[in-house]
Amino acid sequence: MLLKPLMLLSAAIILAIAPASVSGRTMQEAAPAQAAAPATQAPAPVKGPIPPDTKNPVKPTAKSLAEAKTVFNRDCALCHGENGNGKTDIASGMGLTMPNWTDPKTLASMQDGELFDIIRSGEGKMPSEDKGRAKDNEVWNLIHYIRGFSKPQAAATGTPAR
Repeated sequence: MLLKPLMLLSAAIILAIAPASVSGRTMQEAAPAQAAAPATQAPAPVKGPIPPDTKNPVKPTAKSLAEAKTVFNRDCALCHGENGNGKTDIASGMGLTMPNWTDPKTLASMQDGELFDIIRSGEGKMPSEDKGRAKDNEVWNLIHYIRGFSKPQAAATGTPAR
């Protein structure tokens, strides 16, 4: 009986302190230096809202999808579920009805630019992301990863099939 309120309290604490965990630095500053990504992986930084019909400029790779999975599990799975079905105790405890991304119809009418803006700016009860928490190419790869929930899964790797 105590588990559900304890999970809700834990989620609230995580959401409250996660942005503060970078100590005022952006994730780019806090993260260790990485090798330069190919041109297809580093689109120009997005300034403000982008047109909803903007196509995803990033070509997914096995590595980028694995990194997107890490970002998803860290920042999204708590409410959206590890498999993207939206059926979590946190969501139901907060009275939220989450979209089921395992159903191909759920994202069929949503364009990549629209998803990018929702992730960056929030929507409804979903808060906006902490500025600098994810680089633009990580958000674009996250969109590929999320869209992969409704595609057949690769049984051996557990990552979306491409």
